[in-house]
Amino acid sequence: MGLLALGTPLDWPDTKPLAEHIRNHGITQFLNTWKRWKDRSGEGLLWGDEIEYLVASMDTAQHKAYLSLRQSEILEKLQHATVDPALEKVKPESCRKMPTFHPEYGRFMIESTPGCPYTGQLSDLVNVECDMRFRRKIIRSHLLPHELPITLTSWPRLGVENAQFTDPPSYPDPEHTSSKSQYVGQLITNPHARFPTLTANIRQRRGSLVDIRLPLFIDEHTKLPEGSKVPLSRTNPKTPARPQPGTPYIHMDAMGFGMGCCCLQITFQAWDVGEARSVYDALVPVAPIMLALTAAAPAFRGRLADVDARWNVISAAVDDRTEEERGLKPLKDNKYRIPKSRYDSVSLYIANDERNKPEYSDISAPINEGVRQRLLDAGLDDKLASHIGHLFIRDPLVQFSETIDQNDEESMDHFENIQSTNWQTVRFKPPPVNSDIGWRVEFRPMEIQMTDFENAAFSIFIVLLTRAIISFKLNFYMPISQVDENMQRAQERNAARAQSFFFRRHVFPNELSTYDLDSRPVSPPSESLNGSMHEENGFSNGHGHGHGHANGTANGHGARTPKHLRSSNSFSSCASLLEEEAEEGPEVVAMSLDEVINGREGFPGLMGVVNAYLNSINTDIATKCKIRTYLDLIKMRAKGELITPAAWIRNFFTSHPEYKGDSMVTDGMQADLVAAVDALEKGELAAPELLGKDYVGSGRECF
Repeated sequence: MGLLALGTPLDWPDTKPLAEHIRNHGITQFLNTWKRWKDRSGEGLLWGDEIEYLVASMDTAQHKAYLSLRQSEILEKLQHATVDPALEKVKPESCRKMPTFHPEYGRFMIESTPGCPYTGQLSDLVNVECDMRFRRKIIRSHLLPHELPITLTSWPRLGVENAQFTDPPSYPDPEHTSSKSQYVGQLITNPHARFPTLTANIRQRRGSLVDIRLPLFIDEHTKLPEGSKVPLSRTNPKTPARPQPGTPYIHMDAMGFGMGCCCLQITFQAWDVGEARSVYDALVPVAPIMLALTAAAPAFRGRLADVDARWNVISAAVDDRTEEERGLKPLKDNKYRIPKSRYDSVSLYIANDERNKPEYSDISAPINEGVRQRLLDAGLDDKLASHIGHLFIRDPLVQFSETIDQNDEESMDHFENIQSTNWQTVRFKPPPVNSDIGWRVEFRPMEIQMTDFENAAFSIFIVLLTRAIISFKLNFYMPISQVDENMQRAQERNAARAQSFFFRRHVFPNELSTYDLDSRPVSPPSESLNGSMHEENGFSNGHGHGHGHANGTANGHGARTPKHLRSSNSFSSCASLLEEEAEEGPEVVAMSLDEVINGREGFPGLMGVVNAYLNSINTDIATKCKIRTYLDLIKMRAKGELITPAAWIRNFFTSHPEYKGDSMVTDGMQADLVAAVDALEKGELAAPELLGKDYVGSGRECF
């Protein structure tokens, strides 16, 4: 969540008249940053993760688990702890700085980040899990004896009817709370003024409570509305992620149901703005694939859902569109029909790349034409101007009275007011004011995993995938409409094993077909990774980091094509197939998740290009082996040899002694799940179907 501004927040009637002022000054602030940074390079790859925890309060006597609402007290202790010399003495050597801890929307949530960014060196990557486990250890040591730090995406019984889901209880008050929810009370929301104001202003701008609906998992004894006949979910392998007319659903009505979910987010610093835009575009089609792979949310409001992931919940939880903007009424008081919530999938690619063809942007994406034209007049290209113009169709949601008038040379607050409340699967982030931080890309779709081993694995995989994208100039472009379809498929129950996903068949640049791929450099030195492929591990940039080759890096001609991709599943094979693409069929085809990740004939898969990148780096075998223990988890999950957290949690509930085949999650079921997840993370409970037979938990020594 980052730093929270102090001041007096304005309610929606006072914020609405300021919207144009905030937009105008926000664009001025962006243009000032653009002028400073458009031709400037950053410090190469630096990256970090964000992990969100739920704090569980265990009542063993009553066999119940609650959400602890002690966020403020816990954070105060953590902030003191991180400057305590005693804790510094037990910090693992691989953790360069003490981690940082932040508030989140839910008063039961804690966010953690590494104390300083990681680099892309493999030696840094193998230390990610250790850093994550150290953070969890610090949190655990500052909780009460009956509290646990749990990385569950959703709290299964948040919002149940009897209000017994928090410690202390938080009772709904539809008349006097910011959400006016009939299910959750004000106490679940972080007390900082930003959060209740954001909640109230979304509701007021929308003109009604938010309306969240998830299809209900139908079991043998599920209570159905009178007269309805719905197939059992157990015998119906494919059901949509949104409830169909006449089918039972789980209803939620407050921002806290979405923003109270936990996720795993990764932010990368790019070499320059062009690289950031290229990585952004490439990650857009990857987002639903990673959502399906990390799916971890099968239960909401005390019921099993017929979906496995949180995305539609959080999208609806902050949907501030009016009835006119949603197309339910003719436009009168509003300017745009807006197809999506402000928390949703990306609608436009942004790279100024000839491969970014107009036909790929095939969905409605309204643009603020005044903003777009102003950016074009300032020298921006149409792709980036349209992206920002699309973001700026939205109104600002929270404005503090003390910061209405800003120094546009010294602040980006008005720009970020709108930018930061466009919560898309991938976010393009300009450099902050008065900072050496460069252009960044934030990858946002992944669900939090129950163990630090899993969270480290997915973080490492995404980092390596971005390096492969840049190094091999990969082309993942496909129609946005198919990306959106994939986002819905990714949330379906058992999507990782049962669903197919659209993906581009040929991802290598055309130039590969005219070179000897067994010997040519992957990219010319001037265009190589971070502009300096010959640096350490291909990651550092030579600006203050030296030119050493301590890890046995590739030579000045860049990385060479790996031998294991010189087969039928090779670069050469794929390149030759490019010439036959017109005869073979469409650019994009439906593949299983296994094929998207692990490849098929003529397509190496995302794991294939990651392995190619790994093989292009000359480093010690032991480090590569450690990296591959993480990649194996992803490979096996995509193959269906390991199940997703969502499937594991669903199986845990449906096989629980208290489960009656009625789709309900009881107090006892939730308490046992929380205890099991804690034991699983520590390695005290075996789950080879989820983590493989060799997982030993956080009790092991850091690498």
